[in-house]
Amino acid sequence: MSSTTPEISRAVVIVVVIAGGLILDQHLEFWGQTVTNCGVWALLLHWLRGADARQQLTLTACVVYATLGEIFLSLAWGLYEYRLANLPLFVPPGHALLFMLGTILAARLKDWINWAVPLAAAPFIGLLLVTRTGTLDALLFVLFLLCMLFGRAPRLYAVMFVLSLAMEIYGTVLGNWAWGAEVPWLGLTTINPPLAAGAFYCVLDQLVVATVARARQTRPSAQGSLAFT
Repeated sequence: MSSTTPEISRAVVIVVVIAGGLILDQHLEFWGQTVTNCGVWALLLHWLRGADARQQLTLTACVVYATLGEIFLSLAWGLYEYRLANLPLFVPPGHALLFMLGTILAARLKDWINWAVPLAAAPFIGLLLVTRTGTLDALLFVLFLLCMLFGRAPRLYAVMFVLSLAMEIYGTVLGNWAWGAEVPWLGLTTINPPLAAGAFYCVLDQLVVATVARARQTRPSAQGSLAFT
């Protein structure tokens, strides 16, 4: 979007929908999750309808990869479990909305965030590693640093690191989901929620970038930059 005001309005709507939806999901039992599912999907589909072809592909790829990632990480691997031991339908499109929010914020921040976020997180990651209470967190933090060094949008990754941590804390405090203390298969440990969970969003962006780039190769008429920025 070209003007500042609509983007700020969109950011506010995303925050309200995500924050309010998680409250409904937690406190209204089955119907709360149903209402949240419908609201999040309706919002994303509304914005998809008005987006250009590149944005539609980007957001669609994000939802597809987020769905596959959630199925693997939660239902198959068992890193975390949702309140009803299912995969709420609002979660995959919620990832796309959070990425949209991250893009809006990253465009308004300076490059200082690229070093401020890793430096602020590093001491806590080190403490988790030394105390052996968050060995998975250390591994995810290394993945985050690699994405920051070699990825195409370090400012976005720094913002998503903070946003995802805020959302994880909010969701786990409310009780929408919970991370297990032990990581299946690997013998690692983590806290609830992991400090470096934002690394998963960095990987998600890499997958979306690759998909959009591949689509542009097969459809030369597509316009616009890659992915969310």
